Amino acid sequence: MSWQRPDGRQLNQLRPIHFQREFTRFAAGSVLASCGNTKVLCTVTVEEKVPKFLLDSGKGWLTAEYRMLPGATPQRQGREFLKLSGRTQEIQRLIGRSLRAALDLTALDSFTLTVDADVLQADAGTRTTAITGGFVALSDAVEKLVRQGVLARSPICHQIAAVSVGLLGGSQFWT
Repeated sequence: MSWQRPDGRQLNQLRPIHFQREFTRFAAGSVLASCGNTKVLCTVTVEEKVPKFLLDSGKGWLTAEYRMLPGATPQRQGREFLKLSGRTQEIQRLIGRSLRAALDLTALDSFTLTVDADVLQADAGTRTTAITGGFVALSDAVEKLVRQGVLARSPICHQIAAVSVGLLGGSQFWT
């Protein structure tokens, strides 16, 4: 195959991945996740409340928010305020569902964890970087909550990471 990646990687070679933990001061968990030139700030905040549909259920909740900052791409993207694009809604739902799959929500008691994924620089793979970085920030936040006695035990049952896979001319490759 004559096609070559712009960065010189092989078709089956992932971008370099790096996590800078405790990136912010006030979030329960935070990480600057880098995958190649994509950089996503993932933070976790904790609230002692749950959505109405979970009141008196004995379960907690995890939700996610995703935004791309205006300077994250070569052409400035406007901020989404009142109406989120379909792409943004789809990505934040994917992040939330992916991370909830790692949790036993009964161990969260009456707490809601919000994972915020803010794309600082986009060079492909923002979804997967947000999911993987979101899990790292989530695990740090949960560890801190258990250590502080806020949670009796860790609600994390599984680890979560994400990668994109594509096809080019019938050949599989990673992005």
